[in-house]
Amino acid sequence: MVQISRKISESSLFQNFITAVILLTAVLVGIETYPSMIQKYGPILHAMDKIILAIFVLEIVIKLIARFPRPQLFFTDSWNIFDFAIVAAAFLPIHAEYVTVLRLLRLLRVLRLVRALPQLRILVTALLKSIPSMFYVGIFLFLLFYIYAVAAVFLFSANDPIHFRDLPQALISLFRAVTLEDWTDLMYIQTYGCDGYGYDGKEAMCTAPQAFPVLSPLFFISFVMMGTMI
Repeated sequence: MVQISRKISESSLFQNFITAVILLTAVLVGIETYPSMIQKYGPILHAMDKIILAIFVLEIVIKLIARFPRPQLFFTDSWNIFDFAIVAAAFLPIHAEYVTVLRLLRLLRVLRLVRALPQLRILVTALLKSIPSMFYVGIFLFLLFYIYAVAAVFLFSANDPIHFRDLPQALISLFRAVTLEDWTDLMYIQTYGCDGYGYDGKEAMCTAPQAFPVLSPLFFISFVMMGTMI
């Protein structure tokens, strides 16, 4: 039994079959986003979900048997723990009123595709290993935002109270700029002054117009270039 389970778990045919089932899971989860499809094919979708869950449970059982006489070795692989947790989550006692939670748990099954595709697994593993370095990148990005936001409040708050009246609003406006969402509007308001650009219909808020024809382009272009490159 152990030898048979080991051969099955290591066979490419079995692995390809599991990959196909995961892809089918992804399709079913997508179908469930259409209420009309659920209403029309609800029982069929529910039955297919049960079959898929049974296949995943059988996969776990086969892999556990393949590890005998030390089945605990199955849990020495982080990917196996991930697979086990996703399958086990389906057996949580979730009431009908929390159907959205149940659907989200089903959605997690799609993540098993990471395990099924070696190239994708390598990519995700490398990404996870880079998290410590990304933490320091995040610190640097925060410092960049903070310095520019404080400077923007000092420089532009009088001219542009909508976007730079205080530090929190300045941070939000700079986030808008770094995502390239109409960042040129922010620049033009400071370049031409609030009385010359951007405050149409909001003239009452433009109480102290001031133009920065040189400083504004330098400020925003430098911030956007650095922010988008990080």
